[in-house]
Amino acid sequence: MALPDVKGVVFDLGGVVIDWNPMHLYRKVFEGDEIKAANFLETICTGAWNGEQDAGRDLMQATAERVELFPEWAREIRAYYGRWIEMIGGPIPGTFELMLELQAAGLQLFALSNWHCETFSRVRYDYPAFDLFEQIVLSGEHGVIKPDLRFYEIALACFGVPAENLIFVDDRAENIEGAIKAGMQGLVFTSAENLRNDLAALGVVPATGA
Repeated sequence: MALPDVKGVVFDLGGVVIDWNPMHLYRKVFEGDEIKAANFLETICTGAWNGEQDAGRDLMQATAERVELFPEWAREIRAYYGRWIEMIGGPIPGTFELMLELQAAGLQLFALSNWHCETFSRVRYDYPAFDLFEQIVLSGEHGVIKPDLRFYEIALACFGVPAENLIFVDDRAENIEGAIKAGMQGLVFTSAENLRNDLAALGVVPATGA
């Protein structure tokens, strides 16, 4: 049984609910050359650059400006959003099943993700896990991304649940730190099995074998 003060769990999406990784695409773009693919993502289409789009920047404009800056990489840059769907590797094993268990225990489920609205729309109805969320709050809708405190405050206002009654789950430690500053409890995601053990330790779900 969930502890009285835990009313819900807030999930990040990419890396927690579904496997989003640009390397899935760029391994193909660079014909299996892991070093070239990783170097491109570290120097050309970087995580920081993608974060600008996650905050709502127009994808076509961002692509055109990047091509102008790095014209020798035009084909590879255009693939980033043009073939974006190939970055999706499917559901993270075990997360959907854990979400069902949490829902059955009476907990509210929410999502808070750094994600552009246009790209999210391409997968919104492909994964049943998304239908379990009472609300999905995307950075692209609000022009701010984690770990900016403002984004958590926006999400909390949308959820309508006090921060102290929520557990936030994310695969990035800096995003967990932001959630804690906003008043939530935080758990770093490494696998669904480990998350379940962490939740059991908090009394949110029964311990295995209990």
